[in-house]
Amino acid sequence: MKISEQEVENIAHLARLKMDDKQRQALCGQLSDILGYMDKLAHVDVNGVAPASGAAFMHNILREDVPQTSPGPRVTLANAPEKDQDYYLVPRVVK
Repeated sequence: MKISEQEVENIAHLARLKMDDKQRQALCGQLSDILGYMDKLAHVDVNGVAPASGAAFMHNILREDVPQTSPGPRVTLANAPEKDQDYYLVPRVVK
């Protein structure tokens, strides 16, 4: 599928993009190549291929949520840059 320079100009106008003739011609060629490749993909025989929502198959890598007792403030605050008794001290963000 070939896209015309006028179509590129219309798309650029809708996207509020300014481009010169050289950029428009380059984009025209690139978009035509992309659409041509999409046409090729449309003709690929996918009979017998299970539908998928993505190319990568992922599985949940989260650990099971098991309740545990807290290690306590001494362990929790061991690496805190600043602390006051059992609390973290953080820089003030809102004045």
